[in-house]
Amino acid sequence: MPLLEDPPVTAALPKVIEFFAGVGLARMGLEQAGFRVTWANDYEPDKYAMYTAHFRDEELGSEHTFDLGDVFAIDRTAVPRDAAIAWGSSPCTDLSLAGSRGGIRAGESNAFWGYIEALKQLGDDRPPVVVLENVVGLATSHGGDDLTAAIRAFNELGYSIDVLAIDARRFIPQSRPRLFLVGAQNPPVETTVPNPELRPDYLSWIYEDETLCTHRAELPTPPASLTTGLDAYIEPMPVADDRWWDANRTELFIKSLSPIQSERIAALRRATGVTYRTAYRRTRNGVATWEVRPDDIAGCLRTARGGSSKQAVVKVGNKRIQVRWMTPLEYARLMGAGDYNLEGARTNQALFAFGDAVAVPAVAWLGKHYLMPLATGTLGAADRQTAVV
Repeated sequence: MPLLEDPPVTAALPKVIEFFAGVGLARMGLEQAGFRVTWANDYEPDKYAMYTAHFRDEELGSEHTFDLGDVFAIDRTAVPRDAAIAWGSSPCTDLSLAGSRGGIRAGESNAFWGYIEALKQLGDDRPPVVVLENVVGLATSHGGDDLTAAIRAFNELGYSIDVLAIDARRFIPQSRPRLFLVGAQNPPVETTVPNPELRPDYLSWIYEDETLCTHRAELPTPPASLTTGLDAYIEPMPVADDRWWDANRTELFIKSLSPIQSERIAALRRATGVTYRTAYRRTRNGVATWEVRPDDIAGCLRTARGGSSKQAVVKVGNKRIQVRWMTPLEYARLMGAGDYNLEGARTNQALFAFGDAVAVPAVAWLGKHYLMPLATGTLGAADRQTAVV
């Protein structure tokens, strides 16, 4: 009788089902933390095209299914029932401070309830751990009512909720604060004073509301926020590259700066050596202006369907200034996905996809220090409780 082949190493890894997968940056972070994503869903064909081109699951024979379509219309009988974690990065359009602020039941952000319905349909086979990732605006949307509604929805499914605020700036030179709701059927009992680096004061009311089932896990302090490092993420480009704006457009850029910003750029221009900064175009009193960040990190990358949301690179020093739009590779690098396969992706397709995603290293840190110990029963294992709803 022939010997059985050894099973793949991945067979023992905890499985994840991923809602609102986008181009798979959450998957990248989770897999860095030791998980295996076996199922994903998103409704945007452009993101699906990038996802499949990068991960090549079908070509490589990976155990992975991508369900392309609206979260409300997925085949819920096909959602795997053996996952350790469900991850959902639901649309932030109506929750973001830069968006409509319509709330969790408005527009695209209403898709959160499709995530809840899908989990509900899994019944007793729901993963023991769930995650919701979204913008920090969720904490203040409708005076906190939207965050309360989200927590209560998870509570009704048997999950106690912990809420963390993590800025990608702790890992990469991009200002990108996000909320992470971590739900556990068997949450750890609190043993220490909660870490204010992860749970700032504006989240304290959540744990004081006795109508909500919450917990605060003991976690290590994350790395300090970066204040420098942008230059290492900028794509090298010759001075004569036609992606740099011409003299007239560059002069219009300079003229649009406020007096304070203009002097700041002038000082950098006089300096020896090259400095990089990022800039956004804003509308102030009906006039389009440019605002340049004063520090050596990027502003928060956003979806690039409108010109004002695109981020520009400013190269200044040695009496020269050059300006251009940020490239897809730079967006990928600033999301912690510098090795992402961009072949075949259109520029705006890539910019939108990365601007609408979660930073890989933030997910990897959360996965390593919280989700993996929680999923494997080693987080607070000596003293655990069952979520009471």
